[in-house]
Amino acid sequence: MSNFVWCHGPDCHKHHTQDRIRGVKGSKVLRTKKVKQERWNSGEHLNMYSYFCSNGCYNDFANTYVREVIALHPRTEALETPIDVEIETRTDWHGQPYATKVIKAIDNNGG
Repeated sequence: MSNFVWCHGPDCHKHHTQDRIRGVKGSKVLRTKKVKQERWNSGEHLNMYSYFCSNGCYNDFANTYVREVIALHPRTEALETPIDVEIETRTDWHGQPYATKVIKAIDNNGG
């Protein structure tokens, strides 16, 4: 299996950069860039830079295909995280105490 894929940016082949130029005089083209399949951590986790050559190409892809991506996993209800709001007393850099609200997540699994 190849360690490279072509950038998935829909306009990657239109960016005017020297590293995209291919061909001989008279039949030159701008070509989509190859992207190395970076594997990090032992779980072979691939991130966005394993499919896009730049943030610009990633943003172009996201803006072009956002409706199709959302259609795969539509959000039909709000997500919620149970929390506890506590007031803590802290000390500022002058040594003066002050109260601040701290949000702490509640672990409903007992762990």
